[in-house]
Order: sequence, then C-alpha cells, then structure tokens
Amino acid sequence: MTGCSAAPTLTIPAERFARRLAMARTAAADAGLDALLVGVGADLRYLAGYAALPLERLTLLVVPAAPGSALTLIAPRLEATPARSCPAATSGAVTVATWEETEDPMALVASVLAAATGRAADELEAVAVSDGMRAAFVLGLQRALPAARFSLASAVLRGLRMRKDSDEVGLLRAAAHAADRVVAAIAAGPLIGRTEADVAREVRERLVAEGHEQAEFWIVASGPNSASPHHDASDRILRAGEPVVIDIGGQLGGYGSDITRTVWIDGGDSARGPHPDFARLYGVLRDAQAAATAAVRPGIAAEAIDAVARDAIAAAGFGPNFIHRTGHGIGLEGHEDPYIVAGNAEPLDGAMAFSVEPGIYLEGRFGARIEDIVVCGPDGPDVLNEMTRELLVVRG
Repeated sequence: MTGCSAAPTLTIPAERFARRLAMARTAAADAGLDALLVGVGADLRYLAGYAALPLERLTLLVVPAAPGSALTLIAPRLEATPARSCPAATSGAVTVATWEETEDPMALVASVLAAATGRAADELEAVAVSDGMRAAFVLGLQRALPAARFSLASAVLRGLRMRKDSDEVGLLRAAAHAADRVVAAIAAGPLIGRTEADVAREVRERLVAEGHEQAEFWIVASGPNSASPHHDASDRILRAGEPVVIDIGGQLGGYGSDITRTVWIDGGDSARGPHPDFARLYGVLRDAQAAATAAVRPGIAAEAIDAVARDAIAAAGFGPNFIHRTGHGIGLEGHEDPYIVAGNAEPLDGAMAFSVEPGIYLEGRFGARIEDIVVCGPDGPDVLNEMTRELLVVRG
C-alpha cells in the first residue's frame, strides 16, 4: 500500500493535565460537589492522559473539590506501572495509590476521600461519577459513601471537554486529513465486483497505515443499502450504476476522525453518469450540507445549524427522508457534546468541534450522506476535512 503518511508527532503536553485537573476541581466546587470520581474512559484520558484498561478491577481518579487537597489515581497494583507512567502522574499532578488483590478498593476510596476532605466517608454529601462507570463500581461506591448524593460527572466536565485547545484541534485536523486520504484512495477504485466487506477491510487497513491507532467504524453501503445510515458491510457485490456511502473513522493521537462521502459507480464504456433522481437528491444534499456548515459561528444555537440543513432538504421535498440529527461533537470520543440537533438551544462557542452530516435516504432505492468535521472558529467554520464534497464518480 503506497501513499501513506507517518503518524503525526502532535501530543497533548504533560503540563496541560494539571491545568485540566485544576479546572475540573473548580467546576466540581461550583457544582456543590465534595469530589469527582472518574473511572476508566474518555474523562480519565482527558484529565490524566491515562488510557487505562477497562478491567473488572477498580481504577478511579479522585478529584476532591476542596482547594489544595490531594488528587489521587487509585489503581490495582498489577496496573501500577502504566498508572504511574501517565502524564498526570509523571508531572506530579496526581499521586498514585494502589490496592492489592485481596483488598477492598472501595475502602481505599473512602480513606482517600476522608484524608482529602477532613470528613468521614459517611459525612460526604455529594459526588459525581463518570457516565460510563460500571454499575458494580457505582453500587460499591454508594455503599462506601452512604450519605452522598450521586450525579453524573458529565454535567461538570462537558463544558471543559467541549472546548478544544489548539493541540486538540491539531490532532483532530491530523485525523481528518488522514481519513481524507483513505477515502480518496478508496474512491480511486476499483470497486466493481468487490464486496462491501472487502472494501471495508481495505478501509481498516488504510486508516491504521495512515497513523490511526485503531479503526473504529467502516460503513460501506452500496445500492439499496446506502439508504440505511448505519449499514453493516456485507457480502453484497458492488455494481455499476449505483451509489456507495462510505462513512469511516477511528482514533489518531487519541482524537477521532469521522468522514462520509458518497460515490457513484459508473460502468466503463457504457458510462452514463448517475441516475437523474440520484443526481437531484445529491445536489440537494450537497447544498444543504454547505449551507449548514457556512452557518457555523460563535453564538448560534446548535439546533439552528440542524434547522439550516433540515429546512433546505425539506424545501426540496425530502424532509421525511432526513432521519437523523445533523451532527455530533467529536474529540476523545467519536460521539460527545455538543449535539447538533433540534431541541439543543445551547449556543456554539469557540473551538467546539462537531460533525455536519445531513443525509437523504430513500428506502429500497438509495441514499447519500456528506460529513465533515467542523470547528467553530472565532469568525466562522473551520472545516477540518479537505476532501471534495462533489459526487465522486468511480469508473470501474
């Protein structure tokens, strides 16, 4: 495989995690919490730079709200080395405390909190836990902190994670450009005679070759399957005279890529171009996606971006065929705040990153989607993907 680029050298500086932890502590205090209890997942990666394994053994970052109190990363002893190697630990922002196989990690959490807050564990009033924390861990923490009211950490951390700093935007841009190159390679063909699953395999291989740590999704939906937004690549053979929706992404430097382009397969000497009905559908979609992207600016409501795309599609008679939201936030997770959807009146702010991806789907016939990752810049949209949005025609 040729034309692939080396992985970028961009990283999040180690000192950034101390700043994030300080902001999280302040946000927790403003929310009236005694502590944030952050388990394995994107919140832990954001605050500590630690991509911990999702084990049945408890790993937990304890962020007390009290100023100056100790920040502690609790980990099973067999994970002590990677825990102590994470940026927040190596920079001295957090202390690592480990527990043995025969010990109760919830008792360690209680003692760490008591030492940090100066109160007994059964006197703590309010804590927030990671949204994706295992139920077994949440129930264990509730037993260890019997008087505490539990809430979701996302209410505290979403405001921090939504606003990307320059290093995060740099990683998102690098991921977007790598995904652009993969789509360009696939769209160069050949496609006729291959199965959706075979093309999906090539997508996965190319994403990794372009620097992604992992490919996370690889939608290749041909013919009538293109009308199913989350189609699972199958053994269906790609044919001339039909569209293919290609929606791919993964993680590069810990940050996500997500791009969708639609191609039309033409047939050699008998090439006639896209079916007129599909050409009209695609033109409506292209213009709607462009208008929604152009509307991005600080202060505009997230739902207003959705409305721009939806109104344009509805005006052309395809309103019932646009069956999902216009976009989702992206960063350490493929789907995160803010969501570009009706009902979300939250104003966009500088450096929020999200997809703009309207689609039109005619069940049983065909569909199309165009998706870019966009950052809300101070003066308007910063579109990270550079791949053309014109209909890609593959001849063979």
